[in-house]
Amino acid sequence: MPRLVTISRFLISAAFILCGAAGASAQDRRQNAPGEFDFYVLSLSWSPSFCEAASERGNNGRGTQAQCGGRPYSFVVHGLWPQYERGFPEYCQRPSPRLARNIMTSMLDLMPAPGLIYNEWDKHGTCSGLGERAYFEAIRKARAAVKIPEEFLQLSEPKTIAPDELETAFIKANPGLSNSAISVTCDSKRLSEVRICLSKDLQFRSCEEIDRRACRRDQVLMPPVRGG
Repeated sequence: MPRLVTISRFLISAAFILCGAAGASAQDRRQNAPGEFDFYVLSLSWSPSFCEAASERGNNGRGTQAQCGGRPYSFVVHGLWPQYERGFPEYCQRPSPRLARNIMTSMLDLMPAPGLIYNEWDKHGTCSGLGERAYFEAIRKARAAVKIPEEFLQLSEPKTIAPDELETAFIKANPGLSNSAISVTCDSKRLSEVRICLSKDLQFRSCEEIDRRACRRDQVLMPPVRGG
């Protein structure tokens, strides 16, 4: 009898291993294949939060200086990220094609840190299936498709706001944007990012998994725009 139990356990374990291998191979056929994804996430970072957090950590690196110097930034582009319905690809070409410096400098008005631009190309742009110029043109088009609510452009005083209220402001400013296509992220107290889901042709679309990762705090702090 003990031997039969042992054999049964072995067969069950083997079945689980085979199922797991089959699941892994099914995922691997698309995992990190350039151009093979379902939608984009446009991530807009609240720059004053980034700068406050960097200052608290004593981070005064070149990337921080570029974004947190004298120029007043509100929402800046963190990235345009290819996504699966569950999960996401990253670093789809190793080594990644070298990003031309003139393309990097052309994006500094939207993404005010050279290191960020290079990293976004390596980690996310190589998964888009687009060439470097086309990928950053897509970022510019995606950003142009989203209107920032007026009250956040030159925020002169600290503002405490509920994540739902922030989402509602974006929805009112952007016809066609819905609650299921936007989420807000935060750190322990501050607004971090607003993330908006877009189809491959840069139209608003729902994204349940992105919404599940949203900030669960009742309220978040928006530090004011520098110089505001």
